[in-house]
Amino acid sequence: MKSMFVTVSTTSFDELIAAARSPPALQALQSRGYQKLVLQAGWGSLPQPQPSSSPAAAVEAFRFKDSLAEELQSADLVISHTGAGSCLETLENGKPLIVVINDKLMNHQLELAKQLHRDGCVLYCNCSTLVETMQSMNLSALKPFPPGQPEKFASFLNKVLGLQ
Repeated sequence: MKSMFVTVSTTSFDELIAAARSPPALQALQSRGYQKLVLQAGWGSLPQPQPSSSPAAAVEAFRFKDSLAEELQSADLVISHTGAGSCLETLENGKPLIVVINDKLMNHQLELAKQLHRDGCVLYCNCSTLVETMQSMNLSALKPFPPGQPEKFASFLNKVLGLQ
């Protein structure tokens, strides 16, 4: 069963949750072959079950879990707030990612989203363009996120500390 996972991590981003479970978004999902939507609402409002006019899409929601690893591993697509930790964890798991900028916050989100998009790793949008992004997305065009190289950082630290 093809699934999409929406996460806001430990934030509150009700607009993203509402946009992802709106009838047009559910229709876009179904048209792309997704049958399951999992919503992680964080500190925001936990969505109430709605009567579905299209029973082909199962919707689950929760606030928090000890780890989101299981949801990330089982997702075929992740839609996330533009938190650096959420973006990196998703990309390191090799999952296609749409990052959604919270227009109400003035922070690093737009810069991070634009850079990851320039690198070819993500698609990005805001809540008002999420459905359009889902309808037009070409996930096969996304590039894998390059793995980290902690040994380079360790070597740099060793040089700075005079241990090398």
